[in-house]
Amino acid sequence: MLESLKKMFSGNEGDMPVNTGSKPDISREKSKELYEKAKTYFPGGVNSPVRAFKSVYGTPLFIQKGDGCFVWDADGNQFIDFCGSWGPLILGHNPTKVREKVIETMQNGMSFGAPTALENELAELIIKNNKHVEKIRFTSSGTEAVMSAIRLARGYTKRDKILKFEGCYHGHSDSLLVKAGSGLVTFGETSSLGVPKSFAEETIVIPLNDTDALTQAFAQFKDQLAAVIIEGIPANNGLLIQDPAYIEFLQKICKDNGTLLIFDEVITGFRLGFEGAAGYYNAKPDIVTYGKILGGGLPVGMYGASAEIMGHISPDGGVYQAGTLSGNPVAMAAGIAQLTELLKSGFYKELNAKATEFAEGIQRFATARSYKFKVFHVGSIFWFAFTDKDKIQCAEDIDPASMEKFKIMHRELLNRGIYLGPSGYEVGFVSATHTKIELEKAKRAILEALDIVFRNK
Repeated sequence: MLESLKKMFSGNEGDMPVNTGSKPDISREKSKELYEKAKTYFPGGVNSPVRAFKSVYGTPLFIQKGDGCFVWDADGNQFIDFCGSWGPLILGHNPTKVREKVIETMQNGMSFGAPTALENELAELIIKNNKHVEKIRFTSSGTEAVMSAIRLARGYTKRDKILKFEGCYHGHSDSLLVKAGSGLVTFGETSSLGVPKSFAEETIVIPLNDTDALTQAFAQFKDQLAAVIIEGIPANNGLLIQDPAYIEFLQKICKDNGTLLIFDEVITGFRLGFEGAAGYYNAKPDIVTYGKILGGGLPVGMYGASAEIMGHISPDGGVYQAGTLSGNPVAMAAGIAQLTELLKSGFYKELNAKATEFAEGIQRFATARSYKFKVFHVGSIFWFAFTDKDKIQCAEDIDPASMEKFKIMHRELLNRGIYLGPSGYEVGFVSATHTKIELEKAKRAILEALDIVFRNK
């Protein structure tokens, strides 16, 4: 089968025979029934807004099972999955070694609210292989890790204001649910009801990839900025890959002004490499935050820094942060198993090469057909953008109207057995379990979907 696929995809992708007809919609009857019932229990029928499929066609799929690079929904439809629980399933769904470690640990109990040796073991794995942290603190989510890192930065610097970038998402804590105002450098405006204006006014929001705005912000708020926070590579609002020179400038201006630089690596941490975006850029952030990838996809987060900065966290210092379930033994066990696999020789080289080949093959096809479409990718992360721009590095560069094309593409891909996150602003992920066979199948489905999207251009 692999050989036949190779022959099918040999030569010029632009000349491939492609089925340009839409496929019938898959059955969603059971998912629809579950969704209608869920709406009586949960706001919008979901426990996280993006799951509601508001940006794409149809009702949400209720997932019943995952194995390797596949998921199955309640109607029995099988999909090649590029969402991967929004990134952390770098080893695919239900990996044997992670599952076995979790089951072994659960035999002895699932929660204690007390220290366990597993916390030490996972911490040692991280600290020994990541030069950016000397001490860490586990949390139960990425949002909690980022919230705690902000508090630490404020406590350490004795300053109140923070600076974030438009287009970067850092979880749903109050001081970070803000968007840019009308000026180049401006106090943030709340992006959610329930966030007091006074909270937003402690957060400055500027555009990404704009050194003038960054310089102006530090001049305007001199000696007031506790921290600048940026996603390691912004990947919650498209894939906004920043130039190394911009990251260097950001580091220098923070250092010169006594402001801490926080890398939010909830998506990029352990995904681009074991040291995440900090390693990718050879950067030196003062604080880093990670999310559920370090727990094999279970609810867990972490923030870390130098021993000196972390010394300000309670009980050693005056910055209070706690968590009853922090360091949960089941999550720690999953993390130990997952990170041990990631540390194996050649893991990232093989994964990233596979993802690059996948992304570049799709791009060759789109380019050959003169489609206004780009595949942006870094490591094993990719993003489909309906644009002719060679670079998209800030939120303003994304055309909202292009999301109508993504809606069509998403429906066509579901009907062909390919699962992406239900929003054109979301990135996709290749896992270690995506073989060449699955990637070739997925690529063909994507090419067919593109032909349909642009059929009436």
